[in-house]
Amino acid sequence: MKKFDIVIIGSGPAGAMAAYKAAEKGKSVVIIEKEKLPRYKTCGGGLVHRGRVRLPFSIDEVIEKEYHELVVFFENSPQFFTAKRNEPIISMVMRDSFDQFLVNKALKKGAVLMEETTALSIERSEQALILKTTEGDVHCQYLIGADGVLSNTAKMGGWKESRTLIPALEFEVVVSSEDYNRLSSKVRFDVDAVPDGYAWCFPKNGHLSLGVCTLKKQKIDLRKYYNAYLEKLDIKEIISSEAHGFQIPVGKRKDGFSKNRVFLTGDAAGFADPLTAEGISNALLSGELAASAIIDNFYDEVAASNAYQELLEKQILADLGSSAIIAFICYAQPAIRNMLLKKFGQKGCEILTDIFMGKKAFPDDLKRK
Repeated sequence: MKKFDIVIIGSGPAGAMAAYKAAEKGKSVVIIEKEKLPRYKTCGGGLVHRGRVRLPFSIDEVIEKEYHELVVFFENSPQFFTAKRNEPIISMVMRDSFDQFLVNKALKKGAVLMEETTALSIERSEQALILKTTEGDVHCQYLIGADGVLSNTAKMGGWKESRTLIPALEFEVVVSSEDYNRLSSKVRFDVDAVPDGYAWCFPKNGHLSLGVCTLKKQKIDLRKYYNAYLEKLDIKEIISSEAHGFQIPVGKRKDGFSKNRVFLTGDAAGFADPLTAEGISNALLSGELAASAIIDNFYDEVAASNAYQELLEKQILADLGSSAIIAFICYAQPAIRNMLLKKFGQKGCEILTDIFMGKKAFPDDLKRK
């Protein structure tokens, strides 16, 4: 039987950073990944600056493009707002190369990778866990679930579904050089291009990542709104297009994030931002927080669980709560939103950009509500 201090299921940003942190601190750690790396991962691939600067190493080699300017449009309105910064507000990555890069950093610290391995069940022995996999049993003291929105770890660990899951549709699109040059100068968001949601245009190397999502759980024909978005962008020629549908958890779990030595991170925990649906930065952070809580309280599982909750409350959960309030106003109360935009629109855009940059937290008065 293979034995490790910590087993991590999932090789995305949360899993890779948990492995990096744990291995760096001298713990034996293995990443269980059901696929062969690198693998395509459906994701807009926009990493906000606050997530990038928290990393303990440079990721320059896997950055597709950097954007120092973003523009926010509103459907059926002449209003739009733009913000600029000296440092990149959003850095574009392709998740296959980005995730592989992060995993390699963890491997260099001593982590082990088990690819093409599926986790089957979790058994609890006295002060330990046994993870049954398609490649045999793995013994560990703690297990971190970093296996995304469909998290099998959560199911095996006894969690019931309590997150808010919203639908999204993304296309990797190759367009004419004329259209690409016109649309690749900045990142843009189009609020209300989808009911209770938005559309996005994220330029990458040689192609565009275009997507639509609704921040409200509902039945909706996203392809119809995507086609309308193509018209809005005035794209004249599509050379190739690849569609990917997925779900985003914009509401955190209501029954906790750790139990019986199993910890949930990233999308498995429901840490995507309710306002923007961006999840990479909180995935990176929550992976580190889970590893830190375990390492600092390795011989006391209750203390480790409590420490993780405290770290989450200080660094993630409070901001998610504030973001949810702003998201409700933005998407569900358009009349109130539009009234506020007329008076505070540019200031709001600047505040949101500062949040992306990691230089300003959400307003304190929202956190208290």
